[in-house]
Amino acid sequence: MTGHDRTETAMAREIREIPPATERLLAGHDRVATVADRIRKANPRHVVISGRGSSGNAGTLLRYLFETRAGVLVSTSAPSVLTTYRQSIDMQDAVFIVVSQSGRSPDLVMGAQSARKSGALTIAIVNDLASPVALACELTLYVGAGLEQAVAATKSVVLSMVIGAQLIASLTSDHALGEKIKQLPQRLSDALTCDWSEWSGSLASARAAFVIGRGFGLGAAREIALKVAETMRLPTLGYSAAEVRHGPLAAASAETPLLVLRQEDGSSEMVDALIAELRERKLNVFSVGNRSGTLPWIGNDDPICDAITMLLPAYATIERAARDRGFDPDNPPNLTKITETL
Repeated sequence: MTGHDRTETAMAREIREIPPATERLLAGHDRVATVADRIRKANPRHVVISGRGSSGNAGTLLRYLFETRAGVLVSTSAPSVLTTYRQSIDMQDAVFIVVSQSGRSPDLVMGAQSARKSGALTIAIVNDLASPVALACELTLYVGAGLEQAVAATKSVVLSMVIGAQLIASLTSDHALGEKIKQLPQRLSDALTCDWSEWSGSLASARAAFVIGRGFGLGAAREIALKVAETMRLPTLGYSAAEVRHGPLAAASAETPLLVLRQEDGSSEMVDALIAELRERKLNVFSVGNRSGTLPWIGNDDPICDAITMLLPAYATIERAARDRGFDPDNPPNLTKITETL
């Protein structure tokens, strides 16, 4: 594939399909209410979230949702505790949630099986109801992304985040959030008109890049960083706006692109201060969601939904930039669509 070949890639098509796929997902909300009711009856003391790669990034948002909106402590599963060290964990009074597009990685399957056996209420957020992960769990939430052909997942990631937000809105009876989620299909469609090529253009000559977010935006920041690494073959790090100050900024130079995501919530003041500091240091900062944002944006609305929505202009821009560099975004080197790990 050359930079002049404009045949639509699978990745581009799957990004374009996200708004209508989200609309279809929201139409089938009954299953979400059923799962939320089961969680409510279980009255868990803690939630454990399991997922790798892009699914892990969706899990990062879900962690913030459970802790900030439901007030339930969340931890991230370490599959190697079971698969490598052969140690099962007491999961009484816990909810164990696996996020996985394919649902086929052996470590995630074993983790779900062990959690269920150890007393947890197990839930799978998957794109394949017949997958081993889905079958291992007591309850499933189907994202309905359909077949994804591009190795770098996009549609299923956004839908996993959306269904996580739906789950929390239902669990906490947050009708305001529920109404904002209903507006997501149009917001996602509008976001696809935002051209972030000013940012992606700076990636071409960079040796590394950063994507920074906080709170609800951290999962999106990590996901965008992963997509740059996958499709543009550029080492890219996703950091919390707090964590990036604890060492990582030493690796940034005036040529290092730093994309900062900012949503309107309790994190705004701190992120604004970070953006101002980075600019004072004359670093290569691109920001979205703030008043002096350098990248096009559709305007702030709900902080949870905005964090999800910011993925779309990033995805679309990364896909175009990869093609412009002569890369095939559908088939990154050294990667496969289904990754199986222990």
